[in-house]
Amino acid sequence: MKIKKSMALLAAAFVAAGALCSLSLPQQAEKPKNLKVLPKNISHEELIVVMRNFNNALGVKCGFCHAPSKDDPKHMDFASDENPHKGVARDMMRMTSRINKKFFKGSEPMTVTCYTCHHGNEEPVSKPAEKAPQAAPAR
Repeated sequence: MKIKKSMALLAAAFVAAGALCSLSLPQQAEKPKNLKVLPKNISHEELIVVMRNFNNALGVKCGFCHAPSKDDPKHMDFASDENPHKGVARDMMRMTSRINKKFFKGSEPMTVTCYTCHHGNEEPVSKPAEKAPQAAPAR
């Protein structure tokens, strides 16, 4: 009887230890869904770098291209294609890729990026801002 109790206690201890260990393991990030231009095997870290580049190049936040979740509008539904800006972003990614392959052979020092045209603005800048006339130097 004592052996059965000891075995049951030992088994319960192993189950409890296993449960506690599984809670402390880092949870794997959910795989991105609905990727049409970015590589399907992109890592979570690489995806975040790409998204931060959009943020810097266009001066926008996630909600500019991503639709809010229908279940909880405070969160984004990153897989949704509901926001038309997401389609535009995909088209722009394809365009810059074609330009870089054709004219720059994909060399890193010379590439066209979102920033090339957007300069931190939602809409591309089509011409330079006009400079104020400078006063004539004093004599």
